[in-house]
Amino acid sequence: MHCPALPDGFDFTDPDLLHHRVPLPEFAELRRTEPVRWIPQPHGIAGFADDGYWAVTRHADVRYVSTHPELFSSTVNTAIIRFNEHIERDAIDVQRLILLNMDPPEHTRVRQIVQRGFTPRSIRALEERLRARAQAIVSAACARSGPFDFVTEVACELPLQAIAELIGVPQEDRSKIFDWSNKMIAYDDPEYAITEEVGAESATEIIAYAMNMAAERKKCPAHDIVTTLVAAEDEGNLNSDEFGFFVLMLAVAGNETTRNAITHGMHAFLTHPEQWELFKRERPATTAEEIVRWATPVNAFQRTATQDTELGGVQIKKGDRVGLFYASANHDPEVFTDPDAFDITRDPNPHLGFGGGGPHYCLGKSLAVLEIDLIFTAIADAMPDLRPADTPRRLRSAWINGVKELQVTTG
Repeated sequence: MHCPALPDGFDFTDPDLLHHRVPLPEFAELRRTEPVRWIPQPHGIAGFADDGYWAVTRHADVRYVSTHPELFSSTVNTAIIRFNEHIERDAIDVQRLILLNMDPPEHTRVRQIVQRGFTPRSIRALEERLRARAQAIVSAACARSGPFDFVTEVACELPLQAIAELIGVPQEDRSKIFDWSNKMIAYDDPEYAITEEVGAESATEIIAYAMNMAAERKKCPAHDIVTTLVAAEDEGNLNSDEFGFFVLMLAVAGNETTRNAITHGMHAFLTHPEQWELFKRERPATTAEEIVRWATPVNAFQRTATQDTELGGVQIKKGDRVGLFYASANHDPEVFTDPDAFDITRDPNPHLGFGGGGPHYCLGKSLAVLEIDLIFTAIADAMPDLRPADTPRRLRSAWINGVKELQVTTG
């Protein structure tokens, strides 16, 4: 059944749209009437030599695409659904060196190496240090007088410090990683006045920094993840270039996404005070998963069809781009009871906030869940009466569901 409800020209990747809201009503309409729908775009506006993409909005279809990389490639056009229209194709193609944009078997090889740093043992080894850091972050925010920005004072700190702990970035260099990663994703937001060129320069800075770290560990191995991943290339480890692009991915996938999950989670608690009271009282183990479902920090990634195929009863042609809209999948009533409710006791919770399964399922899920649990525990202990001081200010982005400012107060 054709969906007549979308106005002409409506585009789920329009950065102006996500600047104001996640289009949940439009997603719901598509799920009901046309769950795989062609979204036309002006030629090349997303940075690709085409005229649009297929919007995939049902949970089952997003999972299907995610788990069939032989049909739907991350490499052909990368996983990023929209670039600036002026980007050169070479600048897109170089991003194939990032794990996020690889297909098996190359993806399998690199992932098998980097997941050494994300074993349950590795994450458990970080827990007490991150608990202390979470408490220190919240204590510092609590000591401020008057309203403060939750994003910069609380939400951004623990993910950044966790990645720095994981890969051994010295404390004095951590602000550099934060600044570079911000610039990499902020080119759609005019407030930051950051161009694609500045974003590319920031990416280069991160890669160069990481490559230098790798070179140092090869000379002087240490007891850290960098040494584990790069010290002996002939034993199946990463070369310096691969490690550089891995850190580049961590800077966004492990920093920006968890920061936005924490920010959205805090806003959800502030606007659902009964859930905040429940959390303070019972600390449900299901909380972090519901926060990620509710937040869905990555609104969409894409794949490209490697052959003519069918999806949801629709014919997809080889070379067509397919948009996976995780926010829509995470509100699918065929999967979630009362999906528009924020319920920290929701169980089971098969959300796709960490990806739709398959080879690109989030490598750092356990770390992200730990960070979310630790920071909200610290907030509940030290700032139980936190209140909103202003409405959130959203990031203008084509694919990230981001909040750049959330003013709160303890007074």
